[in-house]
Order: sequence, then C-alpha cells, then structure tokens
Amino acid sequence: MPRLQKPFMSIRDFAWRTTARARKSLSGNRFWVYLAFLGPGIIAANAGNDAGGIATYTTVGAGYGYTMLWTFIPMVLTLIVVQEMCIRMGVATGQGLADLIRERFGVRLTALVMLALLVANAGVIVSQFIGVAQVSELFGIPRFVSVPFIAILIWLIVARGTQERVEQVFLGISLVFLCYVASAILAKPDWGEVGRQFVSPTMSSDPVYLFTVMALIGTTITPFMQFFVQSSAVEKGLDEEELGLARADVIVGTVFAMLIAACIVISAAATLNKAGVTEIDSAATAAAALAPVAGDYAKYLFGFGLFGASMLAMGVLPLATAYSVSEALGFEKGLSRSFREAPIFLGIFTSLLVLGALVALIPGIPQIKVLLVTQAVNGVLLPFILVSIVRLSSNEEIMGRFRNGIVFNLFAWVVTIVISALSILLLGRSFVAIF
Repeated sequence: MPRLQKPFMSIRDFAWRTTARARKSLSGNRFWVYLAFLGPGIIAANAGNDAGGIATYTTVGAGYGYTMLWTFIPMVLTLIVVQEMCIRMGVATGQGLADLIRERFGVRLTALVMLALLVANAGVIVSQFIGVAQVSELFGIPRFVSVPFIAILIWLIVARGTQERVEQVFLGISLVFLCYVASAILAKPDWGEVGRQFVSPTMSSDPVYLFTVMALIGTTITPFMQFFVQSSAVEKGLDEEELGLARADVIVGTVFAMLIAACIVISAAATLNKAGVTEIDSAATAAAALAPVAGDYAKYLFGFGLFGASMLAMGVLPLATAYSVSEALGFEKGLSRSFREAPIFLGIFTSLLVLGALVALIPGIPQIKVLLVTQAVNGVLLPFILVSIVRLSSNEEIMGRFRNGIVFNLFAWVVTIVISALSILLLGRSFVAIF
C-alpha cells in the first residue's frame, strides 16, 4: 500500500513558505515581487524547446523558410490557455494534476496514464542525453566524459537543492536560449518578410507541408509540461492572492519560449534555406551545417544553445515524471524532502537520469527513432490529459469560484479538440515512420 502524505509540513517546507510570504510583503515594488514568484511557467515553456523541438524548428526553417512563422501566433495562445488552467488548478486546490486525475478518474486509469507518461518521458530524456553527447562531440569532448558529468551535475542540483535554488538554476539555464536570439540577428534575415509571414498565413495542400504544420503545433504542448507547472505551483505554496503573479509567469514564459522557437526558425531560414540545405536530421546536424554557411561562430552559438536546452530538459523532465508518479500513487514528494523522506520521488528522478545517460553512451543510438517512439506515446496520452485539464478546471466542486468561465471554457474545448486531432494525426504518421 502506498504511503499517505504527511498531514504537516517539514521544517524546510515551513521555512520556504514563510520566506515566500516575506517576499510577498514587499508589495511596494511589484517587479521584485514578480521575480520572487517567477519560475514554473517560464521553466515549463522553455523545457519544451528541447533537442527534439530545436530539431523540428530548424527543419521547418531550413525546408520552408519563413512561411510557417504564422503558426507561432496560435501556438502562443494555445499554450497560455492550457498552462493557465494548470497553474490555476494548483493554486485553487493545492493538488498536483496527477493527484486530481486519480481522485476524479480512478486509480486504474491513472496508473495506465502514469505508465504511458513514464515511457514517453524516459524516451525524451534519452534523446536529451543523446543531444548533449552530439554537441559535446561537436566541441571535441567525448560523450563518455560529457554525459556522466552532466548527469551527476543535474542530480546534485536537484537532489541536493531546495525548491528555490533549483528554480534559480533552471531560470539561469533558460538564459542560454538567448543564444538563438543572437543567432537570428547574426543571420541577417529579411525582417520585413519575417514580419509579413507572422501576420499572413501561407497555406498549401501539399501533404508534407500540412504534416510539418501539424508537427510544429503538436510539439508545442507536451504532457510533462502541464504536470510540472501545476506540481511546482503546489510545492511553492502559492495561494489565491498570488494567482495574478502566477498567471503573469505563465504568459511571460510562453511568449519567451515561442520567441526563442521563432528565432530558431528564422536563423535556419536565413542561412540553411537560403543555401539550399534542407535535410536536417537533428539539432546537432543543424549546428554543424551552419559552419560553411554562417561560419564557425554561428555553429558554436547554435550548439551552445542546444546544450543549454538539453540540460534544462534533462532536469525538468525527470522531475516532472517523479512529481506525477509520486502524486498518482500517494507517495511523499518534493524538492525539500530527503531520500529517507521521499525515496520513491527521488528514486524515480535518479533512475531516469541513469537510464538516459547509459543509453546515450551507446554508439550510433538513433535519436530520431527514439523521438518518433516517444511522439507516438505522447500522441496517445495528450488528448486524455487535455480533456482531463478542461474537465477538472471547469468543475465547480473542485475549483469553486476559480472554475473556467463560459467563454474561456468554450475556447479551451476548441483548443483541446484541435490539439487532440493534430496529436492523433501525428500519431498515425509516426507509426508509418516507425514501421
């Protein structure tokens, strides 16, 4: 039988929440108050720009130039809606998403969902380690040195850190994404054309074009992001008075993450597409391809961004998985817990890091095949997660006055139906690619 959560806070939890309230009392300066609560939204959104996402954005820019930039407008709105529902549920209920799903939809179904999430996230974690291995070799560092070192570093940051310290490190890593802003500027794109493509959708009946649009939108929302942002809000102890700041965090994080993704597309369009380089099979390949087009400096800038993106995802993904599984099974969880207090939570986190590192050390492991398999699992999982989020956040019994409004709920259902349909279509295409 799983152990129940303790009905009281540990001393470290109490200290963290007391410190949070103290920071909140500095309401005379809204900027510093916002910085105190910055975290879950921006970290979750940026973790979505992982090695697989960067490979997708680069492929889009290399293959289609600027013509798909318009998709970032609906992507920003969609991600804000979904993340806002999760952060609001965390604040209103004090429970994580997996916890609420177990209570409302039963233990058996929740166990099935958690198994799928565990498999999908394990695959994505492996792909992140492969990305780090490829980039380190691009810089002349053997993967047998870089992969174990990064795995140990990530473990020490998370397992030996506090909630506040881990968030600070993750936010610091997120700044690495600014490399892609610099990369876009150095690529010297036609900014007038960039602006036109943002506001003028370019449609085509070509099946490959349509599939690429689906892949681009489909990679924006992944299940782990929703579990992470809600669990983080719960662990930080955010209350209803802090909901406005939490929403701001979600909006800022989403806009920043989508800006970075757009910059990757622009960089690839201005360099690789212009030079006729359209075949990209990984983000590391893209970085190498930039050298003859834009010089070694651009290659290293792009590679450094990929390294930071993979590191962030390697920290967030196993953490989100550990949160979800522990919540679903009723085990102790939290960054303030020791191994003795939360052995399952920290054990899952550690095991996923070890698995990812070991698989990435296998020579010739195909990153694209790993991503296709995980994309297939996420394709099955995502519709259920989105439907659950909308149903839970619109339930008056659970949310009270924080439930979805009528207009918001209608828009949320439209987003859910569209993204679920895209996910299922991507799933079918993935099975064709695998088999």
